[in-house]
Amino acid sequence: MRLYTLNGQCNISGSRIREARIRAGLSQEELAARMQLTGLQMGQMAISRIETGKRVVPDFELPLLAEALGVTANWLLGLS
Repeated sequence: MRLYTLNGQCNISGSRIREARIRAGLSQEELAARMQLTGLQMGQMAISRIETGKRVVPDFELPLLAEALGVTANWLLGLS
């Protein structure tokens, strides 16, 4: 499978995920724990890679991340 990037980034939501996480007062480990409570196995390293644009964020993860952060998926995508 070929991985497409934009400006060297594998996702467009990473910087917003980081911003929302910091605003919520969460560590990467705490966000990972919230994601695990949704049934999605994700560790601190995965959160770090998402935030730095080194990991793809599949569409099914966006609503879960948004809910855990108290924002909308559209906001994470920069649409609102």
